Amino acid sequence: MARTTARGVLVLADGTAFQGTSIGAHGRKTGEVVFNTSMTGYQEIITDPSYARQIVTLTTPHIGNYGVSSSDSQAAKPHCTGLITRSVTARPSNWRSEEPFPVWLERNDVITLADIDTRRLTRHIRDHGAMPGVIATEGTISELTQMAADAPHIEGNN
Repeated sequence: MARTTARGVLVLADGTAFQGTSIGAHGRKTGEVVFNTSMTGYQEIITDPSYARQIVTLTTPHIGNYGVSSSDSQAAKPHCTGLITRSVTARPSNWRSEEPFPVWLERNDVITLADIDTRRLTRHIRDHGAMPGVIATEGTISELTQMAADAPHIEGNN
């Protein structure tokens, strides 16, 4: 069973902050903030090893409607550091679903924020480039801004 929702925040290395609702795991993690414009395949994106050490912003506004199916994963576990979305469905409506997306996110320790203005965030990334950030359910904005600024860039890493 998924925990009750709490507030969360995404803070970029340049100090820009996005408040949202936490629907996944607790804590705070750093990663390069990027976006993905796919209209389907959220589970495949999250489990894709190419997103390792990245906080993925999904630009499709409504995520989770078909739940999670083990046959859709690209790898045995999620590889992204965190997930940002506009809206997440708590109850899936697909016969293939094995569990609701929020439950799967929490079980797999993926910090996830919903209720984020993903259009604004995507424009910011597009205009300023991918940059380190912190996705968190705890900590002050100033503390998280410093953590994001100190986070390593992944450009040039394998």
